[in-house]
This record gives sequence, structure tokens and C-alpha cells, in this order.
Amino acid sequence: MMATSTLTRIDPLSLFDDVFRAMRTPLFESGNGRGPGFVPAVDVHRDDEDLVMRVDLPGVDPAKDVSVELSGRTLTVSGERRNEHETEGGMREVRYGSFSRSLTLPADVGSEAVSADYDAGVLTVRVSGVYASEKPQRIQVAVGSKDGGDSAKQINA
Repeated sequence: MMATSTLTRIDPLSLFDDVFRAMRTPLFESGNGRGPGFVPAVDVHRDDEDLVMRVDLPGVDPAKDVSVELSGRTLTVSGERRNEHETEGGMREVRYGSFSRSLTLPADVGSEAVSADYDAGVLTVRVSGVYASEKPQRIQVAVGSKDGGDSAKQINA
């Protein structure tokens, strides 16, 4: 008699969700018993020579509560989502509090290369030209004598 088996598709990322869900004990909760504070979702992608960072910040006043800083090769977006409607009882799923998200850039840039725009609850930070140095550079190869004297010829590699 032949044994049969059933293949089950497993989403590896759901395993992480299970681990973090299991870790939600009072040790990992904030002091108010409401769970972790506000941690905005961040997407980072490359747009030609630029790096683009999108940060979901619904309900945040960017003029008062958001800071974008560049220190060396570290880009940091920080701020606070304020609770303007403190109420007792009921259920609350919206998270409030301070946040800070940092990203190490692939190359040094000046602050003039960084721009930030807030629209419809999304902060978009663009770092212009941060990938410009990643373009391959042509190096000449010397052919001829070992000492590189006058008899050496240059070729493009």
C-alpha cells in the first residue's frame, strides 16, 4: 500500500508574525498596557541615482512634529504622533507617541541633496545623487614594460 502526502504551502513571513505575536507579553508592552508606541511604516527604494524613503505618518503635523536630519551617512526621520483626544475606556488601536527611524546611506551627501515633502499622510524624503558614485568608471590599463616607462602603451579596458 502506498502512502500519500499532502503538500502545504507555507508563507515564511507569516512565521515571523507568529513569533512576534507569541512575544506579546507584559514584558514587551508599554507602560500603559496598550502595547508598543507608534512605529510608522517605511518603504525605501532606488529611483535612478536617488534614494527615496516614504514614511506613513497619518495624523501627524509635519510642521510641528516631524524632523528630518542628516548626520554623516545616517538619515533620520523622527517626531511624534500626538494624542489630541484623550478618552477613558473604550477600545484603542491607534498608536501614539514618539518615533525615530534611521537609515544608513550608501555614500556621503550634503544636506542640500536631501528634500522632504508631506502629502496625504505620507512623508517622502529624497536623497539626490546618493547612488551616482556606483556607476562603473573606466580604468586605463598599461601594456608594455614593467616599470611603466616610455615604451608602455595605454589601452582602455
